[in-house]
Amino acid sequence: MITATDLEVRAGVRTLLTAPGPALRVQSGDRIGLVGRNGAGKTTTLRILAGEGEPYAGMVIRSGDLGYLPQDPREGNLDVLARDRVLSARGLDKLLRDMEKQQALMAEVVDESERDKAIRKYGRLEERFSSLGGYVAESEAARICSSLGLPDRVLAQELRTLSGGQRRRIELARILFAASDGSGGKSDTVLLLDEPTNHLDADSITWLRGFLQNHDGGLIIISHDVELLGDVVNKVWFLDAVRGEADIYNMTWQKYLDARATDEQRRRRERANAEKKASALKQQAAKMGAKATKAVAAQNMLKRAERMMSEVDDIRVADRVARIRFPEPAACGKTPLMAKNLTKLYGSLEIFTGVDLAIDRGSRVVILGLNGAGKTTLLRLLAGVEVPTAGELEPGHGLKVGYFAQEHDTLDDTATVWENIRHAAPDAGEQNLRSLLGAFMFSGPQLEQPAGTLSGGEKTRLALAGLVSSAANVLLLDEPTNNLDPISREQVLDALRSYAGAVVLVTHDPGAAEALNPERVILLPDGTEDHWSKEYLELIQLA
Repeated sequence: MITATDLEVRAGVRTLLTAPGPALRVQSGDRIGLVGRNGAGKTTTLRILAGEGEPYAGMVIRSGDLGYLPQDPREGNLDVLARDRVLSARGLDKLLRDMEKQQALMAEVVDESERDKAIRKYGRLEERFSSLGGYVAESEAARICSSLGLPDRVLAQELRTLSGGQRRRIELARILFAASDGSGGKSDTVLLLDEPTNHLDADSITWLRGFLQNHDGGLIIISHDVELLGDVVNKVWFLDAVRGEADIYNMTWQKYLDARATDEQRRRRERANAEKKASALKQQAAKMGAKATKAVAAQNMLKRAERMMSEVDDIRVADRVARIRFPEPAACGKTPLMAKNLTKLYGSLEIFTGVDLAIDRGSRVVILGLNGAGKTTLLRLLAGVEVPTAGELEPGHGLKVGYFAQEHDTLDDTATVWENIRHAAPDAGEQNLRSLLGAFMFSGPQLEQPAGTLSGGEKTRLALAGLVSSAANVLLLDEPTNNLDPISREQVLDALRSYAGAVVLVTHDPGAAEALNPERVILLPDGTEDHWSKEYLELIQLA
């Protein structure tokens, strides 16, 4: 269970949330959708509830087991096997290593008393291992991983060889393994999940939906997947970015949407009636005010009109929208970027080999492949962030690359918003950059906020602002719609439609591919090139 009392959340000098008393409370059976526009404080609030951050004021009390999935994967020790990382959720990885050591000791020692001691210790370890479901845990973990699109071959790899999306799914599998109903699992675990469907295909999302529906413990979920929210949540916490307050709705997602719509209609109707009556009072007061004998009465009418308007609820202010437009591309040659025989290996693990690619001026290309096929790796090679094992890049005349990384690798988390945009466009004028950040909804004290404290959606907007300032003629976009609310996503899609330069896109979002209107697809890991057709939209969802 989690209880937050008198919670106040800030980002720099901005107050994101005030929740007086024990307003925010999570108990077994609560499946809470934490919603609000990008920048409202959802991610920051979830981090504080998880104990990963401190509130500005108030207190958070946690009891029982807790599983927290942040937006960005935790790196940790990248040398461990993916399977061991999942098993570590119940401490089984360490027990297995200790048991292996005792088995070796039992076979090696000559002294009988030492052997008996090793046997007894092995027995205790095995008993502990068994009590945690050890003998079925590996198959249980593999089942959860497989359901999240992680096959056995991935589980046998070190974390450093996996893509960012695969590592994030390993973290999700680890959390769900600890909270599963299987032997040794803790079904009363409170789950705090920030955008858990990122990098998941359609089948994995369906499986996750069923898991969460059957989870006995508490749940808080941040997601822009409205279908998932509709099927899972039974309570809604709405963070109002304008008021800096949380509205609590003890109802399902659809009932919440209906209640919000009804409430907004009521607010508009009551305000319209109040404005009509107040206007009539003001007109009458104006007539009466011309006569000295009726000046007091006129003043009383004006006060009554003001009081009448103050007593009605405000109409909710429409969310601000980032004005996202990709840059006017710099002039370049016919083929600004070419890649020949690109090959990438991690040790003996082959990601892809012999990929050829020619990006012509204004061309539009989608890279497709199953999770782990190397889509992100190929973009990183094209951006010059990684070096290929073999093959080479041939930049054409006038090439200017703009790279958007799915894990926001292009941002410096320790630098402020202003420092990040200044680094992205060192030659731009200060007022131009301030205007650009304002268009992307960053202004005032936010400019001094460290990028590491931004939400996923805010990081996406900041990274996109950096692209806009770049005058790039080849955009390499890796999941540019991740973490965005519906309004911001539509802005990105509109920007894709109107951009005149070349685009190489990796996405799980069919809408992004449709907005791009691509000419070609590159299929990994083989590097096969094909003309775009609508049939590839289904593959995007499956990949």
